[in-house]
Amino acid sequence: MTAGIPISKTETPLPLGQDLLGDLDPAVDYPSYDRAALTPAIVHIGVGGFHRAHQGVYFDDVAERGISTEWGIVGVGLRRPRMKEALAPQDWLYTVIERDSAIDRARVIGSMIDYHFAPDDPEAVLGALADPRTRIVTLTVTGGAYKLDAEGSLDLEDPEVAADLATPHTPVTVPGYLVEGLRRRRAAGLPPFTVMSCDNLPSNGAAAREAVVSLASRTDRVLAQWIDSHGAFPSSVVDRITPETTGGDRDLVATRFGIRDRWPVVTEPYTQWIVEDDFCNGRPPLEEVGVQFVADAASHELTKKRLLNGGHSALGYLGYLAGYRRTDEAVADPALAEFLAAMMSEEIEPALPEAGGLDLDEYRDSLIRRFANPGIGDRLARLCSRGSVKMPAYLLPSLSEAIAEGRPHDRLTLAVAAWFLHLRGTDLAGQPVTVNDPAAPLLSELATTGAGDPRPLLTQAGIFGALAHDEAFAARLEEAIARLEDQGVHGAITSIRSDDSMAVAA
Repeated sequence: MTAGIPISKTETPLPLGQDLLGDLDPAVDYPSYDRAALTPAIVHIGVGGFHRAHQGVYFDDVAERGISTEWGIVGVGLRRPRMKEALAPQDWLYTVIERDSAIDRARVIGSMIDYHFAPDDPEAVLGALADPRTRIVTLTVTGGAYKLDAEGSLDLEDPEVAADLATPHTPVTVPGYLVEGLRRRRAAGLPPFTVMSCDNLPSNGAAAREAVVSLASRTDRVLAQWIDSHGAFPSSVVDRITPETTGGDRDLVATRFGIRDRWPVVTEPYTQWIVEDDFCNGRPPLEEVGVQFVADAASHELTKKRLLNGGHSALGYLGYLAGYRRTDEAVADPALAEFLAAMMSEEIEPALPEAGGLDLDEYRDSLIRRFANPGIGDRLARLCSRGSVKMPAYLLPSLSEAIAEGRPHDRLTLAVAAWFLHLRGTDLAGQPVTVNDPAAPLLSELATTGAGDPRPLLTQAGIFGALAHDEAFAARLEEAIARLEDQGVHGAITSIRSDDSMAVAA
């Protein structure tokens, strides 16, 4: 592997490919190991930017450091062919740009050695799952792909689930492919593979087990029992801020590093992967490249979701209403940075369990620094998307617990008020806002109908739970909305600080 300081490029950029790696600029790190020697032991379903900036890098580290060549990745796409079209001409190589305020570092990742697009060749996917060399299947497919209902059970009303039950040997869903792959392995006398979810789902390992075992039980109870008894579904916690790739990112890779990459990834220096040590068919030596194996990931999961993801949601809505469009711009505002830190320390952290080896003060401070990274400049619009899914998963639980325990929650309430205003489709200056949410038509109508009254929106008990029926909370939320409308974001934040001061004085 080579290393160096990025310099400006003026010559024609080189197309990314295995045969041209040795011709890359000395500033670019690239695989020095024999990629042909990698064993296709990992099948990853849902290859996007995050997987390539996270798991792909960890497995590249395993090979690059000479630890093992037993853990190559076979990618699988289920919905769109764009990733395969981009990476196939590049021999499945791609560039990761690690960016902070001081420097951009370029690295070509070689851990992916093949890729299948399921709608074009489902048998290739099933063949990879049934391959004796496959030992782990990892997932980054978003929550809906697990086909679970609001209670966490297999959604038998889903038409794709119904299709998989009708024709289980020609699946279309993620659980369907996993079940059929495992059926073929059992028929061949092979052990099951470990299924490891890397999605932001509560107890993601348990969710994956429920989806797979429940689907199998509907067509083959013996198979379901075999999967449940002999398979493994470890939960994991993953973290690395990875914005969507832009045309500007491609241009930067071409002009600054001399690489023509159809789909590079830009990410931050920080990365975290915590995995429950529960594998049924061998475990990769990821602890040698920074992965933390634990007996139970629940406390780490809760901490990450409440502080990072909940913090992201609060920053997204308040920052956008304040006129900012990027996370670094919003956190550079001292009032917003102070608000975020106080919300985490005073209103979220008191309810968090101890997570082994994690210093909450240090973790909170690291989050603020990461949000402030101008090299990433994550879009607040991305943080504001899918609020009806994110808010009940990441922020509203902290608020509910604070109310139930009689603890401060004014900042969490203000974040919810900012979301309500966002749903109206305009910012505080009256400029249009795009509401990117699967429930946008209904929620925006309710937010608009209620004007300053949140009660029409609070009728959505599926989002708000017990808060939907808490009149005292509705009154406080109505007051928070009025503060934002009358005083703006900064005025509303200042009024909370004033209330805090008066409470201390009293």
